[in-house]
Amino acid sequence: MIGLIRGTLLEKTPPEIVIEAGGVGYEIQLPMTSFYQLPETGQEATVYTHFVVREDAQLLFGFADKSERALFRELIKVNGVGPKLALTILSGMSAAQFIQCVSQDDVSGLVKLPGVGKKTAERLLVEMRDRLKKLLAQQEQSSDASHIMPLPVENTFVVSNDAKDEALSALQALGYKAAQASNVINKVFKEGMSSEELIREALRSLA
Repeated sequence: MIGLIRGTLLEKTPPEIVIEAGGVGYEIQLPMTSFYQLPETGQEATVYTHFVVREDAQLLFGFADKSERALFRELIKVNGVGPKLALTILSGMSAAQFIQCVSQDDVSGLVKLPGVGKKTAERLLVEMRDRLKKLLAQQEQSSDASHIMPLPVENTFVVSNDAKDEALSALQALGYKAAQASNVINKVFKEGMSSEELIREALRSLA
């Protein structure tokens, strides 16, 4: 099991990054909540990881801290929720918003996410209720319990002329349809926005 990778951040192509550690470049997929907290390329980054082995692929999913990884691991235990959908859920809403949806039995808040139909949303509410109680209790006992639901930190990003294209690719990778993603990107776009800023605003609008 690969639980943590620390190394030089070589590439940032949301929602995927490449970190070089020990001469090996690791491709890691992150929820956007964690992606926003990354340093600039060329700097050292530390990512907590979850390793998934399938017949056709070996995949690494990364997180800014153990708390978000723990929530991801609980999500993929739900029947019908795989790693990609869990990544989409954690990108489309913060951990705090997800916990609020579960505590309030808010089906409508979950079905806004791509790949989450009414049945899946209802299953998430039922199965995650007790799991979240246990998870929160465990976090309260841990040393980093003070930030179970980390908020994205502001960062300085280089503005790209291809910000719209990068944002569109990221949203499609997270499961949003091209037309829907393109419409919301055009709606929230402002001159000078970086791709990361554009993705953040687009996801807020979609939520």
